[in-house]
Amino acid sequence: MSTVSAHTPLAGRRVSAADTRGSYRWLALAAAAIAFVGFARSYYLKDFFGTRALPLALHVHALIMSAWLILFIVQTCLIAAHRITWHRRFGMAAAVLAALVIVTGATLTVLATEREAAAHEVGRFHYLLLINSVNLLLFGAFVGGGFVLRVRADAHKRLMLLGAVTLLAPAAARISLLLARGPLPQFLTFYACIGACVLIDTLRSGRLHPVMGWGAFAVIAAFQLSYFTVQTHQWLSIVHRLFGG
Repeated sequence: MSTVSAHTPLAGRRVSAADTRGSYRWLALAAAAIAFVGFARSYYLKDFFGTRALPLALHVHALIMSAWLILFIVQTCLIAAHRITWHRRFGMAAAVLAALVIVTGATLTVLATEREAAAHEVGRFHYLLLINSVNLLLFGAFVGGGFVLRVRADAHKRLMLLGAVTLLAPAAARISLLLARGPLPQFLTFYACIGACVLIDTLRSGRLHPVMGWGAFAVIAAFQLSYFTVQTHQWLSIVHRLFGG
């Protein structure tokens, strides 16, 4: 009897760890599915929907984003299969792709804002300049933190998941536009994605991990602050001064 009770807690922890690894694989697949649905009309299935042709720079950015999400799925599958060595080998590729996501995303946003300013119009990129910048900053912070804390598996996997979910903001906004107009549904759809990750991770691990809790709070707080800021005259004045509009 003493042997059984001594090994029971360890077995329970192993089962819990395996369940958590499996749930991250499904969360990664769900993130990729949301990205695909969100950009189906404008990119992945654009020929089917008759969407206008896109410039090369947008294709490059989309390919890099897609590659990062695919690699994120691969990494979660490798962990679930206990292929730790291969997971570490692909880590550098993930770091390079993450950096390219930030560089290309920031470049496209700035160029689009410059075009609006040159045309003397207040368009959506006058507002998306800040929101996209915050989005990319959060992504970089989560992924960068994940690499720094890669020896701490509990923090590493949650930071990488938060980074992947942060990238879903544009896709979630496009999905919400299929059903309702206005910024509120777009933000709520994105926050629902974050909330689902927090809920699933908490249920599977048996507690709210501090990294997941504080990370989710940081994303929502940063996006809400950005949303209120871009509606002010002060922000539009800053954009005009920066881009000469």
